[in-house]
Amino acid sequence: MFGFTRTRRAGVVAAIAVGATLVISGCTAGGGNAPGGDGGDGDGGDVSITMLPKNLGNPYFDTSSSGAEEAVEEFGGSFEEVGPSEASPTSQVQYIQTAAQQGASALIVSANDPEAICDALDEARSADVKVVTFDSDTNPECRDLFINQATSEGIAKVQVDLIAEQIGDAGQIAVLSASANATNQNAWIELMEAELAASHPDIELVEVVYGDDDDQTSFDKTAALLQTYPDLKGIVSPTTVGIAAAARYLSTSDFKGKVALTGLGTPNQMREYVEDGTVTAFALWNPADLGYLAAFAAQALVSGDITGAEGDSFEAGKLGSYEVGADGAVLLGDPYVFDAENIGDFDF
Repeated sequence: MFGFTRTRRAGVVAAIAVGATLVISGCTAGGGNAPGGDGGDGDGGDVSITMLPKNLGNPYFDTSSSGAEEAVEEFGGSFEEVGPSEASPTSQVQYIQTAAQQGASALIVSANDPEAICDALDEARSADVKVVTFDSDTNPECRDLFINQATSEGIAKVQVDLIAEQIGDAGQIAVLSASANATNQNAWIELMEAELAASHPDIELVEVVYGDDDDQTSFDKTAALLQTYPDLKGIVSPTTVGIAAAARYLSTSDFKGKVALTGLGTPNQMREYVEDGTVTAFALWNPADLGYLAAFAAQALVSGDITGAEGDSFEAGKLGSYEVGADGAVLLGDPYVFDAENIGDFDF
């Protein structure tokens, strides 16, 4: 089962939404403002960008696509978003093939699987389609660039900094994680422990518990932590399911306003808890900026300003200059902090 496509010719004609059962790929994102760009009138004409998230109808990816479209509007091309209705390892293959057949200049892909779409991407690249991954990478040899939202070190540090600020840099804290074998969670927690030991000697991490990315389990684990540690000052939950469940528990408990909660969450999940004072601030990357950067990276590849080699640099509009790192990775930057002042500006 396939999703619909949304085609917008940015800066040229009004947006056109196209519903379809199969994918109609291919758009254009021209080279107006980036170095060496020509507004799409020379050196190969307009650049067409096709955005392929893991699935359509996901607010997170809706936001990243809106950022990519904003970038395309700035450099004067056209933009299309396509994708399956459900995320599965091979569900993106047909969209990649169609985009290549219809002559897309570049694909921006959040991969459902690091290997399952590689053959299709290789075929697209052999047809001179530039491939930029974002959010979720493929194997490096299957694409030209990967736009990485944040490093593990950055994700760990921002959470430690937030909880330290909220509890006065002293007291007991706990971590509410996803599953015990979650690779990314465990990496972040290990780095958080190192950051606490190095820079926050008066904060004691008393326990790491696992909610298995299940709402009710995470809710119950929050309750158990607060019962087990009556002097607990804060909870860090580096998982969107966990932080929302913990906030739900705290919001109606006697601990509201007394026990700090931070971690990684989305604005739509956490808005009510920020507005009612349960949560002061939490972090995540800004998916709109992620899509915006990916589009400018794609434009730079298509225009020939960069090849994707380590040390290449390009301009990304309002975000400034970026450099390609090892394995063709470009780092967006530090995670974004959401609080009462800015949370109303986001919808994902």
